[in-house]
Amino acid sequence: MGNVITYCEFTGESLRTAALPGIACARDVAKAQGGEVVVLLVGKGAGAAAQDAARYAPRVIAVDDPSMEYDLAESIAPIVKRTIESESASAAVATATGVGKDLMPRVAALLGVAVASDVAEVVGETQFKRPVLAGNAFSTVEVTSKPLLVTARQSAFDAATPLDAAGKVEPAEAGDSDSLGAEVLRIETTASDRPDLNDADVVVSGGRGMKSGDNFAVLEKLADTMGAAMGASRAATDAGMVPADWQVGQTGKIVAPNLYFAIAISGAIQHLAGMKNSKTIVAVNKDAEAPIFQVADYGLVATWEEAVPQLTEAISKVKSEG
Repeated sequence: MGNVITYCEFTGESLRTAALPGIACARDVAKAQGGEVVVLLVGKGAGAAAQDAARYAPRVIAVDDPSMEYDLAESIAPIVKRTIESESASAAVATATGVGKDLMPRVAALLGVAVASDVAEVVGETQFKRPVLAGNAFSTVEVTSKPLLVTARQSAFDAATPLDAAGKVEPAEAGDSDSLGAEVLRIETTASDRPDLNDADVVVSGGRGMKSGDNFAVLEKLADTMGAAMGASRAATDAGMVPADWQVGQTGKIVAPNLYFAIAISGAIQHLAGMKNSKTIVAVNKDAEAPIFQVADYGLVATWEEAVPQLTEAISKVKSEG
C-alpha cells in the first residue's frame, strides 16, 4: 500500500495542538494499510514549521508560499490532491477542525472519492467508527473508494508523541491552485492572551445560568489564574452573552482538554457532545439533578456566585505557594 498523507495546520514555527490527533489517526491508518505517515504543510511559513512537524513523521513535505497566508480550502485542496497523486498515497487524513472539515470534502470532489468524516476509531483497512446521535452512539462505516480520505475527531485520538528521530523535510512548490473565485477580504479577530479553545489544556465554560455577559468576567478571572481558554454553551452564545466562537458543543467546537470546568451549564446533549471526552470534568450547578453531573468527575451543587470566587481564590493561593 502507499503512504498516508496527513495535512497539518500550523501557527508560526509550530504545529497546532489540533494537528497531533490527526497524526495519531494517520498512524493508525498506516498501521492498518501499510506505508508510512507523510506530513503535508501548506502556507506562508510552512518551511519554518516543518522542523517541528519532522518530530512526528518520517517525512514532511512543506509548501511554503507567501501567497497562501490564510487557510483557504479552495486554494489548498488542489495541492493536497496533487500530493496524493505524486506520492501514490493510499490515504489522506486531516483533523476535523473547521479547516479540515472544509478542506477534505473539496479534495474528495477533485478526486471523485468519498470521505470518512469525523471518525473516532480506525477499525480496519477501510472501516471506521464515528459518533452519531450527538455522540450517544457509534456507527461503523466503510469507505471503499481509493484513495481513502479521512477527517479525525480531535477529541477521540490522543495527541501523537514525537518519534525517536526527526524525519526528513522536503520543500515543494504550490504550483497552479485555482481558488474558484474565493478570496480573503479581511480577518476579524479578538485580541486575547488566552489559548485557542481547540489547543487549550484547560477550558472554563459558562452557560445560561450565568444570566448576563457581564457575569462572565467572574469566569474569565478563574480562567486567567490557570491560563485557560474560555468556552460557553450554545444557550449562552445564542443569548448574546459571549462571542459565538466560544461555543462548545455539537454545532460549536469539539474539545477534549485535560481539565474542563462547566459552570452554570445544565448539560444538554448538544453541549455534552462537544466536551464529554475531556480528561477531567468539574461541574458547578445549583440544580442537583442537572444532567451535567452524570458526566462530571467532580460536581459541586452550588451557585456560581458562591463557588467561582472561592475556586479562583483557592487556585491562586496554590499557585502562589508553588
